Amino acid sequence: MSDLLAHPQWVYLPAFVFGSCVGSFLNVVIHRLPRGISIVRPPSACPGCGHRVRPWENVPVLAWIALRGRCSECGSRISLRYPTVEFLAGFFAVASLWWFGPTLEALTSFVLLAAMIAVAFIDWEHMIIPDQISLGLLGLGLAVSPWSTPGVIGALVGATVGGGLLLLVGYAWEKLRGIEAMGGGDVKLMAAAGAFLGVGGVLLIIFFGAFLGSAVGAILLRRSGQAKIAFGTFLAAAT
Repeated sequence: MSDLLAHPQWVYLPAFVFGSCVGSFLNVVIHRLPRGISIVRPPSACPGCGHRVRPWENVPVLAWIALRGRCSECGSRISLRYPTVEFLAGFFAVASLWWFGPTLEALTSFVLLAAMIAVAFIDWEHMIIPDQISLGLLGLGLAVSPWSTPGVIGALVGATVGGGLLLLVGYAWEKLRGIEAMGGGDVKLMAAAGAFLGVGGVLLIIFFGAFLGSAVGAILLRRSGQAKIAFGTFLAAAT
């Protein structure tokens, strides 16, 4: 971990701005990707009235506050998810820079964390993890492995163990109970996490993700009598 005082304090502000701008793009991904809509075209608009978002209305976090969480044209509510995602991405950009310093590992750390933000919200709402994210992360994790902490062998083993363990658990549960317990998206996501973090990291993620998912599932079961959960959301949170 790099010493916070080893870097000029001003570098953290542009890091936050950069991260929050990435968060603004993540909001587009979260809304459009699971719906099969292009993330490039058309430009952002209010889903209620179609009002095209002006540049100043796209300023991360601050625009939502200035607009009081409502569309400037029709007054419909803008979800709190938008500033939340932008703030989280900005925070993770600062945290990655603080932890690793101005290195390639800081950048890859931020990419991993930013992608997990998108996964958490998409899976929670749609119960899917797009292959564009999980397989893209897997490819990136393996590509940068010569310069990352796990190394090439560690990344390959981590990806194999992360994806293979969930695949094995899901297969065994389906054979024992006759119901699908693990989606293919979860398997691919943990293969990607293993490529970035190695065996030790991905095993911790699976353990804490299962713990978080079980806790929330128990609450849902008590409140509503059903406990179907988006496991990918908790794996992303654990990551």
